[in-house]
Amino acid sequence: MSTQQDLGPDRPGGVFRTKTVEQSIRDTEEPEHALKKSLSAWDLTVFGVGVIIGTGIFVLTGKVAKETAGPATALAFVAAGVVCALAALCYAEFASTVPVAGSAYTFSYASIGELPAWIIGWDLVLEFALGTAVVAVGWSGYVRSLMDNVGWHLPAALEGPDVPGGTFDLLAFLLVLLLTLILVIGVKLSARITAVVVAIKVAVVLIVIIAGAFFINSDNYSPFIPPAVEQESGSGLNAPMVQLMFGYAPTNFGVMGIFTAASVVFFAFIGFDVVATAAEETKRPQRDMPRGILGSLLICTVLYVAVSIVVTGMEHYTKLSTSAPLADAFKSAGHPWYAGVISFGAAVGLTTVCMILLLGQTRVFFAMSRDGLLPRFFSVTHPKFRTPYRPTILLGVVIAIVAGFTSINELATLVNIGTLFAFVVVALGVIVLRRSRPDLHRAFRTPWVPFLPIVSIAASVWLMLNLPAETWLRFFIWMVIGFVVYFLYGRSHSRLGKLGRDAPF
Repeated sequence: MSTQQDLGPDRPGGVFRTKTVEQSIRDTEEPEHALKKSLSAWDLTVFGVGVIIGTGIFVLTGKVAKETAGPATALAFVAAGVVCALAALCYAEFASTVPVAGSAYTFSYASIGELPAWIIGWDLVLEFALGTAVVAVGWSGYVRSLMDNVGWHLPAALEGPDVPGGTFDLLAFLLVLLLTLILVIGVKLSARITAVVVAIKVAVVLIVIIAGAFFINSDNYSPFIPPAVEQESGSGLNAPMVQLMFGYAPTNFGVMGIFTAASVVFFAFIGFDVVATAAEETKRPQRDMPRGILGSLLICTVLYVAVSIVVTGMEHYTKLSTSAPLADAFKSAGHPWYAGVISFGAAVGLTTVCMILLLGQTRVFFAMSRDGLLPRFFSVTHPKFRTPYRPTILLGVVIAIVAGFTSINELATLVNIGTLFAFVVVALGVIVLRRSRPDLHRAFRTPWVPFLPIVSIAASVWLMLNLPAETWLRFFIWMVIGFVVYFLYGRSHSRLGKLGRDAPF
């Protein structure tokens, strides 16, 4: 291959230079930057299930059913699952073809160019960081509830900003620090802990489905799709982007309310893309990455649909709790014992969500550092554990502080828009790489290219447009900061840029 061709259509120092798949793989073989390959298809599937089943299934089910979709919440989960499945097929092709840490960042570098790769990497850092902080705060709430049941109480000031009089969330802070230590010790240890926790979490979900099925009242399903009500979306930055751009006002309930609900419950699926960040630590990524990504998504979608059907059948959607719907549904059925079990399962389950989101972020940060777009100091692995311990410690401390001082409601929607943006870039990357490298061996091929990736892009954009304009504004500000960092540091320190005309690949 010629050097200039490999560096992309732009000049060697240009921002659209691409990094070949072959060079990306060779970089992983450098001893000081190599990660230990220890994960199997089972480990990846457990990771996926562990990170997906969390806040969404334990909290959002009641909120969406009561405020947006009624019993048709099950269909909203299906719609959101389809959007994720379209993206998952694109992720599976890339992860099996480019088995390198970094997920969408690495995929974009190999297909679209350095600047787009930087943008998506910067976006993923935001997504995973805020996702970890949000879930840590949610975990803290469940643990405080369990503590209250046995008469243990924290000082109000240490219960977090979401509690009246609270200023610092001590439990969320300590959780992130503990998980940081676990990830430094090793990803295989993380996988073993996750396997145990996921088993507990899935068992609790199955208890909800099986036990709850005996308390279903079919009258609660009427009407299954409640009549449409125009959404009170506010004005200005509080309004959804689709309303500001096209004058379309999203509805609560009705058929269109299902799609409005899908943009909310989409948060419940966030995390399956984290599986792709572990490609470099997988023993046989060409075979196991597609299995892990698609398998975990399928399992979770089935569980989500089943839980939403059971819960809306146990209690009429107008009476569901918006904070702990699963537990409260059993209380309303006269079985409060189940509520304690479910709260315990939620607290345990959110632990793995935090850990895997933190793992995903450190791998993206590590990959960007190894490419020189961030200081190379962070791309050195631990001499004993072979983990990226420097970015893990740095990001763990920062996220712990954010989780301690930040309200959960201020961060959640930013996670959604960041994930959907990543979906768009990955789908676009599949189309581009199919055209630029048709000869590349692909262990898994996304079907119906370019039709399916185009549909994936359209579906992701539609869900993005249903998010508030203020979320778009915050996302835009974060992207502007990213551009500044890239042009002041990343572009001049880029490893690919330094190779320039003398690149050996």
